[in-house]
Amino acid sequence: MQRRSFIAAIAAGAAASSIGLPLRAADATKVTMRLKWLPQAQFVGYYMAKAKGYYEAEGLDLTINPGGPNLLTENLVASGADTFGLSGGTDSVMAAIEKDMPITCIGVAHQETPFVFVSKKDGPVVELKDFEGKKITTWFTGANYVLFAMLAANGLDRTKMDIQPQQVSVTPFVDGQVDVVTATRYNEYYTLMQRVGDENLRRFVPEDFGVSFPRDTLIVNNDFAARNPEQVQGFVRATVKGWLDAFADKTAAIDLIMKEAPTLDRAHQEFMLDEIEKIMLAGPAKTKGLFAVDMDAIGKAHQILVDYEVLKEPIDLNKAFVATYVDAIPVAERLPK
Repeated sequence: MQRRSFIAAIAAGAAASSIGLPLRAADATKVTMRLKWLPQAQFVGYYMAKAKGYYEAEGLDLTINPGGPNLLTENLVASGADTFGLSGGTDSVMAAIEKDMPITCIGVAHQETPFVFVSKKDGPVVELKDFEGKKITTWFTGANYVLFAMLAANGLDRTKMDIQPQQVSVTPFVDGQVDVVTATRYNEYYTLMQRVGDENLRRFVPEDFGVSFPRDTLIVNNDFAARNPEQVQGFVRATVKGWLDAFADKTAAIDLIMKEAPTLDRAHQEFMLDEIEKIMLAGPAKTKGLFAVDMDAIGKAHQILVDYEVLKEPIDLNKAFVATYVDAIPVAERLPK
């Protein structure tokens, strides 16, 4: 589709959406979105957009598919099994594209690194330099490179530390068998708060030490995007609306996710949504709005992966990360009111 036709299609879709005229169900394009994990507040904005009919108003008949421990979003979107997906992060997008998977990132949800490294306040690790000689656990699925980069950026030698793969449970840390544990700000850290107490924990935040890995990236199948740019635009526009509504009415958002997954702990989900809001509206999103594609932060993360030879060679970031769809939405419509 030529650029002029593409812009016209976007404008037409925006006009229909603004006056609340959803296309007839028979005319809607059937699409799917694959989450990176099971339903929880981390993803509630997508459920909110679907519940409020925002995807339908954009001519999309969207099915949200849950993720799981043996499902890789990048693989499913690349194969065409799913149209859209929420992938692990900028790092996993780069790794997938290096393998020639036909996917493109069209928006970044988490503007800050969601991982923090945690020690006990009454323990031996008070400063980053105290990591030397200590036992540290982390996930060797991306969080390890955040840790390695953080240490290297501050002149610390990780070979002088006992860094081990982290298991599901944080019990070894709670029991004192581990000096530093890795946690996501919205999930494992909540468990640590419940078991150890927030007042007894010390957090080492990557951004405080010069490292940032934006994560939770929206991706699309390249073939679908080439054939249906207006539908991709509509998907992004509806998604932004859903998240803004979730932040504006958190009670309704948590009600929605609890209906989707009744066994979840509501207090944890409330905490999670608060933390997700902070992460999604951090950094460039403060002024550029939700799902901003910050090429500066992405470029720095890319260089870290090249330096550590996670990527055999640099990839073309301008093809892998496309801000066109997000930038087509006025900034004022991507910021909380």
